[in-house]
Amino acid sequence: MERFRVDGFDEFVAARWSALLHVARLLTGGDRQRAEDLVQEALVKLWFVWPRVAEQAPEAYVRQVLVRMAARSARRRWWGERPVGELPDRAGPGDVSSAVAERSRLESALALLPPRQRAAVVLRYCEDLPESQVAQALGCPVGTARSHASRGVARLRQILSDTVRPVG
Repeated sequence: MERFRVDGFDEFVAARWSALLHVARLLTGGDRQRAEDLVQEALVKLWFVWPRVAEQAPEAYVRQVLVRMAARSARRRWWGERPVGELPDRAGPGDVSSAVAERSRLESALALLPPRQRAAVVLRYCEDLPESQVAQALGCPVGTARSHASRGVARLRQILSDTVRPVG
C-alpha cells in the first residue's frame, strides 16, 4: 500500500511539475528561484497529506499552499539583488525574443501587485480557474476573490500602459 502512495505521488509530481512551476513563477513575479522553492515546499507539504488528498484534489491543495506561501514570502522586505551579466539585445522582427520580452514585462507588472491581487489574477486568468476555486484557494468569499481579480487587472492595465515600450 505504501508503494502505491509513493508511485501515485511521483506520477502526480512528474505530470504537474511544469504547470505548478508556471503558477509559482507568476505568483512570485517571475523569480524562478523563489518559484522553484515554493513548489518544492508545497510538494513537501503535499507528501505528508498525500494519503488523504490523493483521491480528492491534490492539485487544488498544492495550488492553495502555493498561494498562501507566496503571500507569506512576499511580506519579506528584501530578497537580494538581481544582477544581470549584460543588457539584453533588441528584438528583431519576427524574433521570438519579443514574446519573451512581453512575458517578462507581464511578470514584472505582476510583481508590483499586492500578493492577494496577484494570486487572484494568476489563478483566474492564467490558470483559468472558476471564481469559486479562486476564492477557495485564497480562503475568502467569491465576491472578495472577484474584487481582488478585478482590482488586480485594473492595476495591471495601469502599470502596463504607463510603461508602454515598443519591442523590436
